[in-house]
Amino acid sequence: MNFDQMTAQIATGAGFIAALDQSGGSTPKALRGYGVEDNEWDGDEEMFARIHEMRSRVITSPSFGNGKVIGAILFEKTMDGEVDGLPTPGALKKRGVVPFIKVDQGLADEENGVQLMKPLDKLPALLEKSVAKGMFGTKMRSVIKSANAEGIAAIVAQQFEVGNQIADAGLVPMLEPEYDITASDRAEGEQILLAEIMKGLDALPEGRKVMLKLSIPVEPGLYTPAINHPNVLRVVALSGGYSTDDACEHLAKNPGMIASFSRGLLQDLRKGQSDEEFDGALGGAIDKICAASCAG
Repeated sequence: MNFDQMTAQIATGAGFIAALDQSGGSTPKALRGYGVEDNEWDGDEEMFARIHEMRSRVITSPSFGNGKVIGAILFEKTMDGEVDGLPTPGALKKRGVVPFIKVDQGLADEENGVQLMKPLDKLPALLEKSVAKGMFGTKMRSVIKSANAEGIAAIVAQQFEVGNQIADAGLVPMLEPEYDITASDRAEGEQILLAEIMKGLDALPEGRKVMLKLSIPVEPGLYTPAINHPNVLRVVALSGGYSTDDACEHLAKNPGMIASFSRGLLQDLRKGQSDEEFDGALGGAIDKICAASCAG
């Protein structure tokens, strides 16, 4: 797939984007969920080797290449590795899956009800490498904890500022100002978030495309104005800690928004499953998430 073909698939594809981008802090929990205990690896290199084995199994599973997964978000070490004898981005494209790369370096301490991204000092080098490896886009996460207008404005401004750097480098940025789904004031805060996002979108140069990755809103259809904005390639939803069933139920109420789930995709996969059992569990999740993504 060339860049134009990948753009068309992400813009109009009937399916969803898999999130396979757990990094250092979240990897042990992901491995435990898969059935790999902490005593089965020693140090970061072995830990990342174990998670790469899991991701490779997902990517090479027959159900992953059935056309319902239109994109996948990778961690840098996964991008740098190989799957089935090919560089991971190439292995994904061979299966018709558009590759994205997680570029943030973690979260800063909470201030004004939000956690901004830590300074992205490695970003220029990572973007250069990602372009060379044939990646299509990026993803970067920050988190909103409460309906603080000043904090939400700051988090959106940071996302768009970095997003423009990414677009200048030739990749499509996926902006992810996640709203904590446990926040009691989320309905109010999401209204503020939408207003700030629309300001940011309106300020983009004509023709510049970005993507948005957002928590499934309390008010169904809230993000329709962003979905319809000419500078938006696609709006995707994170599962945010919901189970697969709950995430799909909420997502189906939001036409035009497709899934980009991690836990919701991987929660029933286990190391000890046979290949047939593994593919059955993965395929069941893929079918369910795709149906919710295409409900509108």
